[in-house]
Amino acid sequence: MFESLQKANDDFRKIGKDNYDAALRSCGELNKGFQAIAARMTDYSKHAFNDATRAFEQLVGAKSIEHAVEIQSQYVKKAYDAWLAEASRLGEMYADMARSAYEPVERAVAKKVS
Repeated sequence: MFESLQKANDDFRKIGKDNYDAALRSCGELNKGFQAIAARMTDYSKHAFNDATRAFEQLVGAKSIEHAVEIQSQYVKKAYDAWLAEASRLGEMYADMARSAYEPVERAVAKKVS
């Protein structure tokens, strides 16, 4: 009887360790994903700020209202298109991060089931 309790205890300890390791790997993947997203957002913010500064400089040098409206319209269109592209890319990054973070848990569950 003692041997069966010892075996059950060992099995329980191994399951706990395996689950802890899977959770740790999952958190590591989340951390990498959030770092990549933060770097991407920082880069996008720098570019957006530089584009806005350039547009402002052009507006200051505009010779007429029509020219100023044209500059502003071009800037708004470019900023909107860049934002849409960035939002799409960030969505892909979040989905990839979720897949990567779930993968260690999925492997651990598959190991337990088989």
